[in-house]
Amino acid sequence: MSRGAFIAFEGGDGSGKSTQAALAAERWDAVLTRQAGGTPLGEQIRALTLHPDSADLSLRAEALLYMADRAEHVDRLVMPALEAGRHVVTDRYAYSSLAYQGYGRGLDITELRHISDWAVAGLWPDLVVLIDVPVEVGARRLAHRANEADHYEALGLDLQHRVRGGYRELASADPGRWRVVDGVGSIDEVAGRTRFVIEAFLAGRE
Repeated sequence: MSRGAFIAFEGGDGSGKSTQAALAAERWDAVLTRQAGGTPLGEQIRALTLHPDSADLSLRAEALLYMADRAEHVDRLVMPALEAGRHVVTDRYAYSSLAYQGYGRGLDITELRHISDWAVAGLWPDLVVLIDVPVEVGARRLAHRANEADHYEALGLDLQHRVRGGYRELASADPGRWRVVDGVGSIDEVAGRTRFVIEAFLAGRE
């Protein structure tokens, strides 16, 4: 039995990546998960780290909580599914730590990558789909739930600009793994662009 494909969706707040990840998982009958989250422990970590009261959490403590989530997630969910031959689609992965805690909030990128690699036991996605939208577009999409904003959204557009720049730099540095998809347009339009890059990737594995 061949190993399944591991596909991660990344993007800033309001990019639409969660919607596109769900559509992709449905289309290719993949296991859909998210980070933080995906396991009982992960959901507790997600609730803790995204709560507005966690805005003053130390950056290193926050980063390590996400690493703990991924270690559990890879061991309990992702690797068993891949080894069983299932494709896995994840809404965010370790690159989110590089983008948000690293580029966004100033932690050392090299250190974060090293700790991330240890936490995920060297398991990195076969394909990363970056749903890219201008920061202002993402902010408008989130405006309807502004009263429920997590602490990242509450930090404002400057952070989001740094995060977007970080994602684009990561994608540029690893073009064999990353595909940048224009996230502006209707859900169906973006889904069509996403479907094109995933189909091409999967065809290349055959």
